[in-house]
Amino acid sequence: MWGQQVVFWLLAIAMGAAAIGVVRSRDVVHSVLFLVVVLAGAAAQYILLAAEFVAWVQVLIYIGAVVVLFLFGVMLTRSPMGHDSNRLDNDQRWAAGVVALLIFGVLTALLVDAFGGQQINFGPELVAQGSPQAIGSDLFRTFIVPFEVVSMLLLAALVGAVVMARKD
Repeated sequence: MWGQQVVFWLLAIAMGAAAIGVVRSRDVVHSVLFLVVVLAGAAAQYILLAAEFVAWVQVLIYIGAVVVLFLFGVMLTRSPMGHDSNRLDNDQRWAAGVVALLIFGVLTALLVDAFGGQQINFGPELVAQGSPQAIGSDLFRTFIVPFEVVSMLLLAALVGAVVMARKD
């Protein structure tokens, strides 16, 4: 159990650093690569929770499809790349940092208030919730409409990128 907590915190620190890299990077492609690290860390967290199916879905759908779609859209829209994108910067960094710390504090207080001293049990009932059968049942019975809405949203983003990149 102690080793699992150490791995969790190592992954959490790496994901936090990569998330900061996503928003701090001036190059869009580097930002996407940092996003890949964050999403891979989330998949590793799922493996720690004994939800291997969800971890592989995370890798296939988010890292495999969404990131490729994002890169495809970036390349099609010819967004500014490299270090010449200083014009995208503004003077609101300090305000954004204050707001981010405020949101972090509020979320931390809410989570500590809601789950303060509870012990999370990684017993067989939690593993059964992460089984492919339970996930498939929930996905195709309960969450089929949001699943299809997200797929249509991604398709609309791809079509929008193609339309914006088209020369008239």
